[in-house]
Amino acid sequence: MTVTADVMKDAQGSQDAPGTRGTRPIKGARPRGIALHLTLMLGVLVSLFPFYWTVVMSTHTSTEIFQFPPKLLPGSHFDDNLRHLFDSIDFFGSMLNSLIVACSVTFLVLFFDSLAAFVFAKFQFPGRRALFVMMMAIFMVPAQLSAIPQFVIMARIGWIGSLTALVVPAAANAFGIFWMRQYMKSAIHDELMDASRLDGCGFMRQYWHVALPVVRPGLAFLGIFTFMGQWNDYAWPLIALVNPDHVTLQVALSQLNGVHGTTDYGMVMTGALLALIPLLIVFAIGARQMIADLAKGAIR
Repeated sequence: MTVTADVMKDAQGSQDAPGTRGTRPIKGARPRGIALHLTLMLGVLVSLFPFYWTVVMSTHTSTEIFQFPPKLLPGSHFDDNLRHLFDSIDFFGSMLNSLIVACSVTFLVLFFDSLAAFVFAKFQFPGRRALFVMMMAIFMVPAQLSAIPQFVIMARIGWIGSLTALVVPAAANAFGIFWMRQYMKSAIHDELMDASRLDGCGFMRQYWHVALPVVRPGLAFLGIFTFMGQWNDYAWPLIALVNPDHVTLQVALSQLNGVHGTTDYGMVMTGALLALIPLLIVFAIGARQMIADLAKGAIR
């Protein structure tokens, strides 16, 4: 009788409705989940506020921007600020220069950094550790220390004043090599490399057909990071592009002045808002590619 009663009790417990014993949620889990989502929503709002504030300031004049309390809703001066912006600088010419530099540097960095990282990650050769240590030492040197020697070299070659002076020195960097090496070490398995060698793949075929398809999420991140860095770069283009009529967009925006030499912040924020559009497009494309590749790998 005791055994039968235990069996019947277990069967009854297994048929309990949701919320009873066996399927009952952990006490306090729902409040913690709500608090977590509210915290995440607050973080999103805080992150989006600078972009919203840029939109608001681009629709006001400088006088209205400095009023207290500040105006939190868009105004009606966006068309005026846009017209003054286009009259003050060659906006589209400067944007084209920035696009040429950012796209060229991004392409070169993705190729050279991934190629070097592939060698460091999957091949053994004499001096590999010493070369990697030297590269990391270069990575820790601030870029500002190399500005003067770099300018002297560019001047002797004759590239000062041209976009080549911005593209070639940035064609490879230590951070990209380090990032892709760490990614490739875990993403590309040694068995995959051995199988490709048995199939007769040489170095470039291994790089192109084996390594690159596997590390596309890492390349997407590096591409976004590189494009944003080159698009927002200000110091080196200001030094290298001596002709004020042929500058990148960030340098051109810094030259905006209003009446009597004062800064027209409404016009500046309008230019900054338009300068964000290519960054948003690149981020959307790169993030979509990165998420799609990660999801595909998880399904596999």
